[in-house]
Amino acid sequence: MGVPQTMEALRERAASMRESLHKSQTFTDSMVAILGSFDHRLSALETAMRPTQIRTHSIRKAHDNIDKTLKAAEVILTQFDLARKAEAKILRGPHEDLESYLEAIDQLRSNIRFFNSRKGFRSSDGVLNHANNLLAKAISKLEDEFRQLLTNYSKPVEPDLLLDCLPSSLRPSSGSPRQKGDASGTGQSGPQNKNVEAVVYTPPTLIPPRVLPLLHHLAKQMVQAGHQQQLLRTYREIRAPVLEQSLRKLGVERLSKDDVQKMQWEVLEAKIGNWIHYMRIAVKLLFVGEKQVCDRIFDEVDSLRDHCFAEVTVNSVSALLSFGEAIAKSKRSPEKLFVLLDMYEIMRELQSEIDTLFGSKSCLEMRESALNLTRRLAQTAEETFGDFEEAVEKDATKTAVLDGTVHPLTSYVINYVKFLFDYQSTLKQLFQEFDNGDPEAQLATITTRIMQALQNNLDGKSKQYKDAALTQLFLMNNIHYIVRSVRRSEAKDLLGDDWVQIHRRIVQQHANQYKRVSWAKILQCLTVQSSNSGGDSGLSRAMVKDRFKTFNVQFEELHQRQSQWTVPDSELRESLRLAVAEVLLPAYRSFLKRFGPMIENGKNPGKYIRYTPEDLERMLSEFFEGKTWNEQKR
Repeated sequence: MGVPQTMEALRERAASMRESLHKSQTFTDSMVAILGSFDHRLSALETAMRPTQIRTHSIRKAHDNIDKTLKAAEVILTQFDLARKAEAKILRGPHEDLESYLEAIDQLRSNIRFFNSRKGFRSSDGVLNHANNLLAKAISKLEDEFRQLLTNYSKPVEPDLLLDCLPSSLRPSSGSPRQKGDASGTGQSGPQNKNVEAVVYTPPTLIPPRVLPLLHHLAKQMVQAGHQQQLLRTYREIRAPVLEQSLRKLGVERLSKDDVQKMQWEVLEAKIGNWIHYMRIAVKLLFVGEKQVCDRIFDEVDSLRDHCFAEVTVNSVSALLSFGEAIAKSKRSPEKLFVLLDMYEIMRELQSEIDTLFGSKSCLEMRESALNLTRRLAQTAEETFGDFEEAVEKDATKTAVLDGTVHPLTSYVINYVKFLFDYQSTLKQLFQEFDNGDPEAQLATITTRIMQALQNNLDGKSKQYKDAALTQLFLMNNIHYIVRSVRRSEAKDLLGDDWVQIHRRIVQQHANQYKRVSWAKILQCLTVQSSNSGGDSGLSRAMVKDRFKTFNVQFEELHQRQSQWTVPDSELRESLRLAVAEVLLPAYRSFLKRFGPMIENGKNPGKYIRYTPEDLERMLSEFFEGKTWNEQKR
């Protein structure tokens, strides 16, 4: 079996596969014939169905168009419905529900935009005209509401409330507003300014915070409607008079140069002190508060915000600055220097805040006016300096101080200089306005010139005395007063120790001159030259009597006259008495010891020897007390 059997099996399988392939081909031919028949039938069916398909597509397209039309109609009807609801709210007005009213205006604007974008809608023109007319009425009502709301909550600020907003150190005292260092800002401004800079001010609430958002929304709607000018006009008409009235209640008044010239100095000085106070309140409280209100109401509308603030404040700023200008332009006088410095100080203090508050282009004129006033005050103060130096040198006061004491001019000038040193920092700033030199050196130069002018004038006044001794006493008193005042003040550091030492020697020179002129003659009565033979002098008893008699007359005359003279400084007075006693008493004791016995042994010794050394010492203690003749006789 082997190979032949295997081959037989393979032949049987091949025959079976041929038979299967034949059957498959038969089936394939049959399916092709059947499918060809179906293709023919489908083609005929498609031809028959084509009209039906066309009608179905038209129906579907018409349905889609109807659906779109219904949806568009629904959108338009919705807009009509929203417009109707908005119109109802607008017709009711903004009083009942302002927030709802503003929403209705926004909706109305949305409707207008909607119909503007659908110009093809047949009724759009009529709808738009109605909506625009309604919107105009709505905005008009908003303007009325804005005016009413702003008016209702715009009230002048009472002075007491403003004063309560100030730090306690800057509130007015119960005394004069021009008292040194008080709340008016005058006086020792240098140290005070440092404290002022550290103080935080809390401006008053000008409009309740809850109202500001409503005003902001109203203003925003008016701006969107293009009513900026109406809004500006309304805001200015309401807020500007309220601010001006707040300042008037405080005491601010508009004064001209002529008004200032007619005022008594005491009245004007008080008004200047008040003005300094008002400037601080206006800038740090009222104007800041007004700026905050403007910023809240006109948020996001920068140009209108800045313009409104400028329009509201311009008259108030002008009223405040006009008084300062009137003072700066008025006739100069020495007593005005310190108030000019006070005014300059407050303007310097407020300058940065003024620059910030009025920093916009709309406020440029006010900002420049404030800066110009600062410079004008500095210039007038500097010119007043020069006037003062000249006035001191040329002071022609004819009234002499009869007792040789310190002249009123001396005390006036020294007090003036002392006050100047309270303003050192201010003066240095002032000098730098016009000169880049060392301000401390400039202050030293001016002070030295003023002192020299005073001494020159005192030299002239001393010549009015007929008594040479009183001339020396007068100069001694006045120069001593100057030196003592300088040593006790900051002027010492500026003028220097050399200046002090030189003028102390001048005082001593006048004291020595007084002793020489006043006591030389009387001391000659007690001076006796020894004879050449070495014995006692050749004075006879009669000559001794005459010497004692002359001494008594001269001493009594000096006592009577010089007891009425005055040396106001106690140390200087005692020093001068001691200097006289150290010369007079030893000479008198010596003369009395040598020649007293010649008189005591004769008749009426008391007629010639009237005084003991102790009597003279007691009487010398009455010199320079400024006693009247009646007081001496008691």
